[in-house]
Amino acid sequence: MTDRRRVVHPGPSGYSSVGSLSAVPRVAVVGGGIAGLSAATALAERGVKVVVMEREKYLGGRVGGWSTELQDGSPATMSRGFHAFFRQYYNLRNLLERSDPGLRRLHAVEDYPLIDDSGRIDGFKGLPQTPGLNALAFALRSPTFRPKELLSLNGIAALPLMTVSVPETYEQLDNVPAAQFLRDINFPEAARHLAFGVFSRSFFADPEEMSAAELAMMFHLYFLGSSEGLVFDVPTGPYPQTLWDPLGKYLEGLGVEIRTGVTVGSIERGFWVDGEKFDAVVLAADVSGLKKVTGELGTQEWRDDVAALQNTPPFLVHRVWLDKPVNADRPAFIGTGGMPPIDNISVLERFEDEAAEWAARTGGSVVELHAYAATDSEDDTRAQLMARMHEIYPETASATVVAERSEWRDDCPMFGLGHFARRPTVRTPEPGLVLAGDGIRIDLPVALMERAATTGLSAANTLLAGWGVEGHDIVTVPVKGRFRLFDKLARLV
Repeated sequence: MTDRRRVVHPGPSGYSSVGSLSAVPRVAVVGGGIAGLSAATALAERGVKVVVMEREKYLGGRVGGWSTELQDGSPATMSRGFHAFFRQYYNLRNLLERSDPGLRRLHAVEDYPLIDDSGRIDGFKGLPQTPGLNALAFALRSPTFRPKELLSLNGIAALPLMTVSVPETYEQLDNVPAAQFLRDINFPEAARHLAFGVFSRSFFADPEEMSAAELAMMFHLYFLGSSEGLVFDVPTGPYPQTLWDPLGKYLEGLGVEIRTGVTVGSIERGFWVDGEKFDAVVLAADVSGLKKVTGELGTQEWRDDVAALQNTPPFLVHRVWLDKPVNADRPAFIGTGGMPPIDNISVLERFEDEAAEWAARTGGSVVELHAYAATDSEDDTRAQLMARMHEIYPETASATVVAERSEWRDDCPMFGLGHFARRPTVRTPEPGLVLAGDGIRIDLPVALMERAATTGLSAANTLLAGWGVEGHDIVTVPVKGRFRLFDKLARLV
């Protein structure tokens, strides 16, 4: 929290806890991912009786992990892949601090190079943190920008990047493809693939199918709206041991009942969850889970909006344990552009203690490959990823794969063209039922894991306010572009 212009959105005022009420409310939180855990924490800290119901046998949702055993008998933890914990993810980091004061179980990745099929490399290390200067410095030192290309940028068309606000930016750009928006501002093609392509695909979508409003929000969150910088943190170990098991113990200390391996089949009016009575429900399920349990809740229009939610195309996480090390100068993480289907490569022993122990003991490496918005089959995509790894890190071509694990999923919410206007919000037409998750609309400048944490907090605040109980503050980057000059210019054109 180094940005002096970060915004604190005060939580609702009221009693300090539900102990001042005539009866203590009992709430079902359906979903044990980031959104559900955020909501459960905020409620339990005010004395609410909370039951978390999670379909998987582990917490963390799409940032969870589970145990496996390699062919050599080594225990290992598999997950759905690498995630970056940026410094401007205020609400997520506040959540993690409940069980890790000072966030000692996170450490910084000093740089994450971006490379393309022509061998050009961009990086973020050493960029100034001042918004505006950071983007300019990135462009000036990038091999994908030439001076004449900087001068040919369409400044008027690019104004929405400088004047971000919610929901106005969505009203202006949500029907425009992100890739088309970049073409309209004459953004150099190489830079589109290398810089914006890498970031936009972190939404698990092709830039031609993704909303330009989400792209503008991303630019605001990471470049022009925040001075926290572009360095991010990663957990020092696998997700369960480092993040969610400690948070689960913290919640249990507050009296939260955590049920894993439980699939909720129905939620009836009066908040009967599979026949069990509650006073309220936080639905923090993924898109398919949300659709399955809405039943006759809410209004027909609201149910239609839920039914209209979509997932992104499939993505593949393929992790290999190699009998030889990758070169010592390989970074912990790289993003790739213009090299389909691969989107990034992680060398896990560079930052994760479990992988580091295995690599030290065997002399090998643990490498993770990602393909987002895959267009081919799982088997073909896996083979293509391996070929790309050998191309980008040639020393891996002679290594033997000691073990491998793959995750082929298609359960990430799609931020497609025109979706924002009818995307369900935290508050629903059913009093006592609230939604949370990274696919749920909230009119604040947040994205990805931070959107999940923020909607969870907002869901808890909505319920607490209904009971007259004090809520929790929400913190974000500035809610509008930082440069008033561009706002004035936008009103003139």
